[in-house]
Amino acid sequence: MDGVHDMGGMDGFGPVKPERGEPVFHAPWEARVLAMTRTMGAANGWSIDMQRFAREQLPPPFYLGASYYEKWFFAMRQMLLDHGLIDGAELASGHALHPAAPLKRGPFMLADVPRVMRRGTFDRPADAPARFKVGDHVRARNIHPQTHTRLPRYVRGHAGVIERIQGCHVFPDTSAQGDSEQAQWLYTVIFDGRELWGPEGDATLTVSIEAFESYLDPV
Repeated sequence: MDGVHDMGGMDGFGPVKPERGEPVFHAPWEARVLAMTRTMGAANGWSIDMQRFAREQLPPPFYLGASYYEKWFFAMRQMLLDHGLIDGAELASGHALHPAAPLKRGPFMLADVPRVMRRGTFDRPADAPARFKVGDHVRARNIHPQTHTRLPRYVRGHAGVIERIQGCHVFPDTSAQGDSEQAQWLYTVIFDGRELWGPEGDATLTVSIEAFESYLDPV
């Protein structure tokens, strides 16, 4: 979807200022939000793409003003409501008022912690050969889906060159809907700066993105 989360190539948001010596968490509640998000994803079968899409749907004024883990918390809260795991009265009271709703994958136990701490793999077997090869000229499709996509808005409609084939992976756009993985080939595509930003762009600049096969057309 097109939203304020897709800021690539946009002006007016100021510079990115890395925090020197930044801690992993700025407050204990951030660690709790991370733990709850990982736990609920594992117990209720929410994919990382579903969680990203939930954050993308936060109201733009809130999204722009919220911290990283505030976005995580409020998106998770909405997913819990949407899936009927809590209700508004429980949210207002701060504690459970009804028997716990069943989780899709059953109770989350202490023995499950090591499993969710391991990074998942999104590689999948390919059903067909890759459509493109290194060096092929392609154009990113000018798509504007109402749902989740990993194709940055600033490259849509622009031409680039296949730089690398990254293998076959879960397709985030369908995974975010909970439909299916629909694995696709994934490519690194390199774009010239002036192709993206016009004649006033930096002629020495190139930008590489990772793009799924269905995002691309041959040139």
